[in-house]
Amino acid sequence: MKKPLPDLFQLIKKYSAVLRFIFTFLGTYLVLAFLYNLYLHHFPSETYYPDFLTHLVALQSETLVSAFGYDAQAVSGYPESTMHLMVNGQFVARIIEGCNAASIIILFVSFMLAFFGKVKTTLVFILVGTVVIYVTNIGRIAMMAIGIYEYPQQAHFLHTIAFPLIIYGAVFMLWVLWVQVYTKQIRG
Repeated sequence: MKKPLPDLFQLIKKYSAVLRFIFTFLGTYLVLAFLYNLYLHHFPSETYYPDFLTHLVALQSETLVSAFGYDAQAVSGYPESTMHLMVNGQFVARIIEGCNAASIIILFVSFMLAFFGKVKTTLVFILVGTVVIYVTNIGRIAMMAIGIYEYPQQAHFLHTIAFPLIIYGAVFMLWVLWVQVYTKQIRG
């Protein structure tokens, strides 16, 4: 005799935690991505080209490269939507909107809200994690610029493998740490 198929409501109840995670993650991601796209398309800045956040990341990367003893300069890449990072007068990197870590931070926050724990702990972890990701990104861009200046033959490897590994590795480590904190909150 065949077993009857499980009732849809039983399946939903059985997998409610997984479904809640998926829908919270996707919902948060879509809302934050939509808001970020509104920011990009409806709040252009003539002062901070191509947008405020990308411009700020370029200037902070320039400052960090300079702190390592190099002559760095971040300049507008107009008419392209970029900032150009120069090291000792040599062009080494284009900083585009995708380099500002906003999309990575949106992904991180979406995951955090999908695994929401105690309110204060979760919000503090989101804030600290966002700062860690942002600072890691500035360091990543600065080190990549120096690396490309010093080892131009390694530019492809640095840009496509080494330095993406740093930013995504940092996010992954933050997630692992959060799951450990979250699990302790559930048990404790």
